[in-house]
Amino acid sequence: MKTKEDYLEGQLILIDKPLQWTSFQAVNAIKWAIIKNFQLKKIKVGHAGTLDPLASGLLLICTGKFTKRINEFQGMPKEYVGTITLGGTTPSYDMETEVDKLYPTDHITGKLIYETAKLFLGEIEQIPPVFSALKKDGKRFYEYAREGKDLEIKSRVIEIMKFEILEIKMPEIRFRVQCSKGTYIRSLAHDFGKAMNSGAYLSSLRRTKIGEYNVNNAVTPANFKELMNL
Repeated sequence: MKTKEDYLEGQLILIDKPLQWTSFQAVNAIKWAIIKNFQLKKIKVGHAGTLDPLASGLLLICTGKFTKRINEFQGMPKEYVGTITLGGTTPSYDMETEVDKLYPTDHITGKLIYETAKLFLGEIEQIPPVFSALKKDGKRFYEYAREGKDLEIKSRVIEIMKFEILEIKMPEIRFRVQCSKGTYIRSLAHDFGKAMNSGAYLSSLRRTKIGEYNVNNAVTPANFKELMNL
């Protein structure tokens, strides 16, 4: 059992973030569980890499002096499994917004899907989604998007180490991706559909690994509270 001193000195907590939770909510739940259990006035707690509310899976949470290592953890490669739905696009590139355009899928074969996945391997240029928490002039991209303002977004170089097609059940494709820091899987889904002369959006996502850390060794915020005897 970890002591108060352990958490203040610094701990890395592997959390399995539930669907619909923000990363901030997960951090808060862990922070207050520690504060309440050890009757602390305050403790530094932060996460190493945001997960969207519509994604579940591994969130690395740092306490105490380990918060100084957040950049180090953020820089590690990530692994995700998820589902891409073909035949439509959404403004957010996932299910946060409604489908706004429909596209044909009759021409899409299994062979085309596998061949297209290979095109995304290695270093590629990617444009982040307009519905993202990135900032321009002190304002988040999604704030501009919700106001209906056009925003010029620069592409960035990211690396896809693995893009594995796990299952094809049209119009859904299950996949596994290993990628570098800064990769938007939503953008990958969008670009994947475009590369096949169709449309696509991300319909489910789960982060399974960050560096050597695996979601199989993580606990949910509720489990963590139980471990704290709360």
